[in-house]
Amino acid sequence: MKRWYLYPFSILYNIGTTTRNVLYNIGLKKSVRFQTPLICVGNLSVGGSGKSPMVMYLADLISKYYRTGVLSRGYGRVTKGYMITNYESNYKMVGDEAMQLFERFKNRFVVGVCEDRVSGAKKMISEMDLSVLLLDDAYQHRAIKPGFNILMTDYNDPYFKDYLLPAGDLRESRSGASRAQVIMVSKCPDDLTEEKKQFYKTRIKAKPEQKIFFSSINYDENIYSKDKSIPDNNLNYYDILLITGIANPNPLVKHLHKFSQRVKHLKFRDHHSFTESDIKNILTEYRKMGDYKLILTTEKDFVRLKTYDQLRDIIFYWPINVSIDKKEEFDQLILDYVRKN
Repeated sequence: MKRWYLYPFSILYNIGTTTRNVLYNIGLKKSVRFQTPLICVGNLSVGGSGKSPMVMYLADLISKYYRTGVLSRGYGRVTKGYMITNYESNYKMVGDEAMQLFERFKNRFVVGVCEDRVSGAKKMISEMDLSVLLLDDAYQHRAIKPGFNILMTDYNDPYFKDYLLPAGDLRESRSGASRAQVIMVSKCPDDLTEEKKQFYKTRIKAKPEQKIFFSSINYDENIYSKDKSIPDNNLNYYDILLITGIANPNPLVKHLHKFSQRVKHLKFRDHHSFTESDIKNILTEYRKMGDYKLILTTEKDFVRLKTYDQLRDIIFYWPINVSIDKKEEFDQLILDYVRKN
């Protein structure tokens, strides 16, 4: 949603962010380079653009060949400083996204958090003996210089149609896309045509050396609780209480309605810290439903909600994965960067 009445403030915001970027570009503000390959996944806008699923995809891919780490800020945690996620961690210590990564992949790769990306990267690379480090949501953290930038943009809300904060949702001007080696159009519909792809490529106006790829979200064929699973085609037997605390739950809602129309949706803001009052309200709504019922949430929300004893046995999550058009070309591009560096 655009807020045109705030446009004068966007002009001031543009002056500030542009000046900051220029200072980094000309070297008056220091940007630290690393010998270890660094891949940054980020975006120009606030809110969800598919960064987390892409980080999972990349970590899964690269960790098959190299000692890999993922570093994020650890948004929403109550702790501060550098921390490595392990079996003793929880979302309050490291944030929900780091915890989600660890719980899905365990020790396939290292997951760390630190609000100071430079300090965190130095410690992770040396202490964990990493061959490659992924930076989650660090596109605007110019103090660290990735060797490879992947810019995510939502198909339904691309950056070339957006405006700077606070009138729009862009963190920096559209020209910031020039720093990316890859521009990934995310959350594309399954029936995306070549004509529509060409339209997006024309609007993006990539530089000759930049690559544009298109990706979509794939939902697992099962939903999962702590100890069991249910096939998605059985969802029509249940009354479903859907709980979301993500930036954009609309794709999930749309997908769920393919299987069931008996859905009650309780929507919370992104990274919401659930309170006892929230849990009480969730249970109240759950008890109003029929005999065959369940609570469904996202994988990211599950790492928070499952910590409540009242929900542990009745809550399920729906994992998602990324499907990339021209997957082989994309994978090779990433692995070639890591190998050469």
